[in-house]
Amino acid sequence: MATTAELFEEPFVADEYIERLAWRTPGGGSRGGEAFDPKRLLEEFVNHIQELQVMDERIQRKVEKLEQQCQKEAKEFAKKVQELQKSNQVAFQHFQELDEHISYVATKVCHLGDQLEGVNTPRQRAVEAQKLMKYFNEFLDGELKSDVFTNSEKIKEAADIIQKLHLIAQELPFDRFSEVKSKIASKYHDLECQLIQEFTSAQRRGEISRMREVAAVLLHFKGYSHCVDVYIKQCQEGAFLRNDVFEDAAILCQRVNKQVGEIFSNPETVLAKLIQNIFEVKLQSYVKDQLEEHRKSDAEQYLKNLYDLYTRTTNLSSKLMEFNLGTDKQTFLSKLIKAIFISYLENYIEVEIGYLKSRSAMILQRYYDSKNHQKRSIGTGGIQDLKERLRQRTNLPLGPSIDTHGETFLSQEVVVNLLQETKQAFERCHRLSDPSDLPKNAFRIFSMLVEFLCTEHIDYALETGLAGIPSSDSKNANLYFLDVVHQANTIFHLFDKQFNDHLMPLISSSPKLSECLQKKKDIIEQMEVKLDMGIDRQIKIHYCA
Repeated sequence: MATTAELFEEPFVADEYIERLAWRTPGGGSRGGEAFDPKRLLEEFVNHIQELQVMDERIQRKVEKLEQQCQKEAKEFAKKVQELQKSNQVAFQHFQELDEHISYVATKVCHLGDQLEGVNTPRQRAVEAQKLMKYFNEFLDGELKSDVFTNSEKIKEAADIIQKLHLIAQELPFDRFSEVKSKIASKYHDLECQLIQEFTSAQRRGEISRMREVAAVLLHFKGYSHCVDVYIKQCQEGAFLRNDVFEDAAILCQRVNKQVGEIFSNPETVLAKLIQNIFEVKLQSYVKDQLEEHRKSDAEQYLKNLYDLYTRTTNLSSKLMEFNLGTDKQTFLSKLIKAIFISYLENYIEVEIGYLKSRSAMILQRYYDSKNHQKRSIGTGGIQDLKERLRQRTNLPLGPSIDTHGETFLSQEVVVNLLQETKQAFERCHRLSDPSDLPKNAFRIFSMLVEFLCTEHIDYALETGLAGIPSSDSKNANLYFLDVVHQANTIFHLFDKQFNDHLMPLISSSPKLSECLQKKKDIIEQMEVKLDMGIDRQIKIHYCA
């Protein structure tokens, strides 16, 4: 039987089971060989079947016994569950009764508490009123005997009492209580000064907890604002020792922002007042010193300083925007900036245009002086155009030609300098102009560029080049004007690039856009006419030669 049990291994497969049984039987492992003994194998199978039948009977009896036992235990378990359910229902009923009793007791306790409070509150008020009357009598008698007024360590309690007496005294008639009102006011002022002095000392020692305690007491006094002023004044001591006042201001505000919430109950108001003080005192004084020095004597340096200071001030404002300064901090900071720069920004564009005009004229004059050239007035208009058309058709000399000695009177260095000055002017205009005035101011700068670059330099060179083209009967025909054409074309590309890169962003959404485009178109057409005229004449001379 043990051998049979060993053959039942998981997983059970009948064919493999028979095969293993045959191989375990002597004479049953070879088929067709001499060692194979079918009788013995048959006998082993018969015996094994009998053993399996016996095993099946035993297992069946064991299964029946286990089933009976399981049914018995299931009945017992169901009986226990029913008993537990009954016990749980009883416990739940007891819990409900207890909960109702607790609710009843709690209601009684709350009612009793309300009654006690109703009795105790008037009693506390009466006690407090009695104490205040006692302290008031001391002021009335003119002698302060209470320990709360004589002990310096009880200044907090004294401050609370004197603050209440001060409010009461204000309701008393002046004719009967003028003396006592004066004494209370004097004591009120003395305690206020002591608290402010204590706050000042605590700030110098760096005792944040003491500062917070004193500030909480002073919050109900009229001198609370003076306490804030003292804090603002002392926290700035030693904060502006470097040359960069803007960086110092940012560092100071960052430090105070971390500290002010631990001291005051209204930190955003205190921080806003500190920032206002920095702008109105430190920054305004610094800006004035930097700008007034060059305002009348050096327009270039004045404009550079104004642009730099305004940019750094707005950058500082952007850093301060991350702090809690109240509801509308954007408007608050904008007003502070405007208060500093309003006197300088009102006439900014006039200074800009005046400087750009003088600077451009100087650049051109310096160039012509370097060429030992005296600019001459070349006629324009209908008569001059008529002369040019007659010259082309008749080849008659209608005026003296100018000997330019091959000089085109066009300079890329001059152009770059003019464009650079204008570029800086556009940048300053973008930063310093009011948004409503920006397109108008940008157009004025563009007009200066047109006047000095296009009219005074390019157009003058074209007119001079046209006058320098020899007549058709000249023996010294050359391609001089083509050099003028080439350089003028290169310069105008630079002019067009600045128009697109620096002017267009400033006027793209305003009515000035069409005006600028028209002005640019007129300039192009005017120059193209002169370029075509010169090229035609140059070609005729070349073929005639």
